[in-house]
Amino acid sequence: MPKTSARLLALLSLLQARRDWPGAALAERLAISPRTVRRDVDRLRELGYPIVATKGPDGGYRLDAGAQLPPLLFDDEQAVALAVALQLATTAGAGIEEAAARALTTVRQVMPARLRHRIDSVRVTALARPGPQVGSEVLAALGTAVHASEVLRFDYPPGPAPRRVEPHHLVARGGLWYLVAWDLDRGDWRVFRADRLTPRTPTGPRFTPRELPGGSVAAFVTSRFQGSGSGWPCRGSVILDLPAAAVSRYAGDAVVEEAGPDRCRLELGSWSWVSLAAAFGRFDADLEVVGPPELAEAFEVLANRFHRHCTNSPRGAELGFLAVGDAAAAIMTPTDP
Repeated sequence: MPKTSARLLALLSLLQARRDWPGAALAERLAISPRTVRRDVDRLRELGYPIVATKGPDGGYRLDAGAQLPPLLFDDEQAVALAVALQLATTAGAGIEEAAARALTTVRQVMPARLRHRIDSVRVTALARPGPQVGSEVLAALGTAVHASEVLRFDYPPGPAPRRVEPHHLVARGGLWYLVAWDLDRGDWRVFRADRLTPRTPTGPRFTPRELPGGSVAAFVTSRFQGSGSGWPCRGSVILDLPAAAVSRYAGDAVVEEAGPDRCRLELGSWSWVSLAAAFGRFDADLEVVGPPELAEAFEVLANRFHRHCTNSPRGAELGFLAVGDAAAAIMTPTDP
């Protein structure tokens, strides 16, 4: 039988995982007798956890919300996860940086020395992308409307009239918060910046959630940020003089295929052809354009742009003129797909 402290931690974790637990089910999961379950429940109550007994054929237990936060029990993995989460909260863009720092200090002070040392060993430097903050009250209002499936009204510039939507998901991406919702007035899905909207009260009637296109909120939001529901407006491919294994680690959602022992075919997408050409260039390797012709033309635009820079620089005029010309010729050489 596990030690008492380990049993109490396991019992508390189970009670937090779901609302009601039959006593027999708890005894089976913990491999102890129902009598031991009752004694352990009494110990947790003495520690301040509001555990109530539920009536029924089997009888059981429920962890209710209390008026005060009782003592917390964490295993090593939970302690590390909590420390990392609170440190990353400073980049959430939700205006909770100070509260997260205070919470981490509070949790650390009540931890045993062993767990405190474990937390102190995990120092995370989180780099946030500069951007507008969203008030915690706005996030709470949006989250509540999403959870309750209630029609939400909010002001959203530049339109003068309030928007009416069916909120479905609250998403954090790149240091910003977004609301994914069905726009009732426009009859289509929309993604709204949370820092730009001002919720109105009260909320509207409840609604039955619609099925989100793309199969998941991640796929839907990604497709919207790629410029259209079908993906990037500009797509092309090249042959890179790099192994596919080396490229795939840095290619994101690109398509990478073997094209030889030390070569691969890389397909990317972007907003414009010139930006797409520049994206291929970041892999710092010789390449050949597969297609389409617009991509080859974009490489020519970049080559001419860099060529002008080289000729304007004394050092570039001496060393870069021929190199840029040769690189442009190599890039422009078409390759059969």
